[in-house]
Amino acid sequence: MWGGKRGWMFLSILILSFLLLAGCGSKESAPAGGDQSSGNSAPSSTNESASTEEKVAKIGVISWLTGDGAAYGEAITNGFKMAQEELNEQNQGKLKVELIIEDSAGKRDQALNAAQKLINSDEVVAILGPTLSSEMFVVGPEANAAGVPIMGTSTTAKGITDIGEYVFRNALPESLAIPAAIKKAVDAFGIKKVALMYGADDDFTKSGFETMQATSEKMGLEILTIEKFSTGDADFKAQLTKIQSLNPDAIFVSALYKEGGLILDQARKLGLNVPVVGGNGFNSPQVSKVAGQAAEGILVASPWFPEREVPAVQEFVKKYEGKYGKKPDQFAAQAYDALRIMAEALLQIEDPSDRDALRDALAGVKDFDGVTGKFAFDENRDPVMDPVILTIKDGKFVEFK
Repeated sequence: MWGGKRGWMFLSILILSFLLLAGCGSKESAPAGGDQSSGNSAPSSTNESASTEEKVAKIGVISWLTGDGAAYGEAITNGFKMAQEELNEQNQGKLKVELIIEDSAGKRDQALNAAQKLINSDEVVAILGPTLSSEMFVVGPEANAAGVPIMGTSTTAKGITDIGEYVFRNALPESLAIPAAIKKAVDAFGIKKVALMYGADDDFTKSGFETMQATSEKMGLEILTIEKFSTGDADFKAQLTKIQSLNPDAIFVSALYKEGGLILDQARKLGLNVPVVGGNGFNSPQVSKVAGQAAEGILVASPWFPEREVPAVQEFVKKYEGKYGKKPDQFAAQAYDALRIMAEALLQIEDPSDRDALRDALAGVKDFDGVTGKFAFDENRDPVMDPVILTIKDGKFVEFK
């Protein structure tokens, strides 16, 4: 059947078709063979693309966003978001910061759950927060054990950075802020006898009280009484009536803004009009909202003063007011600076997911110009900065002189 002239012709057609197909196949495979034919041009192009690729850093945030202290968390997350927006614009093509924000509701167990999610599921390179020192004392060890850098922006209690080498803070410790405020009050009002009040069920307020007590003793002040209360209490008349009977020259109070505002209001209504020095919990405009006129004249120490005549400060205040309709408080300013400090460290490392490299870069941050002033970490990863003594006048924080 395949013999003869017709058979040879058919076979020749088959061979010719095969050669044509083979030729076509050779042409289609040429680009793949380009790695060889064009030397290193293809790999070089890939590397060039990778080297110019924008780095993405995932940063977790744990903040008190619901409940009685939500104003702290609102200010803090506003500061983070504003810094994120500016950084992503400034560093376009080099670094993009992504924030994964979790609500702690001011509760230790919820803060810990949020940290575990951020570390293990979201695989963040670092964590900012949580809001409260009491939360940091459970979240900090978890982050430190996992080798995740964590920076508190409002955790001022004693012992925060003692948790471990991955724990930082840019919040001014009460051990530095409170003595400065007390000294200013003693010098201004000739204080010799004091009464102390503090929230006994919170690490932050207990730490503030311990600093107040130690500072009073060191300065030779007579402590007439020490009165306690619990978070959520609303009636302080029993403690304040006792204090009034002892006739102190001043009251030192370590409280969060809600309890602190109620204490001020009830003290003034009882006729207890002596100077009041507050801890870091009073550094919120919410104190005036709770206490009204009774908040006038209190003294606090803060690294943040929105009226400071520095262009970067005034630009930040103007942009924040334009965005959120209110002046930034200390918590917003410290959060804003914290994310910018984190970004400065991230820009120094090759891999934005390298937690160890980020920890080392953070530890080396110095001469950072923030809206809260010149900043550096000391050898214990605490901030090096000077506080300003503030008072409330006409419902606003102003520098006390």
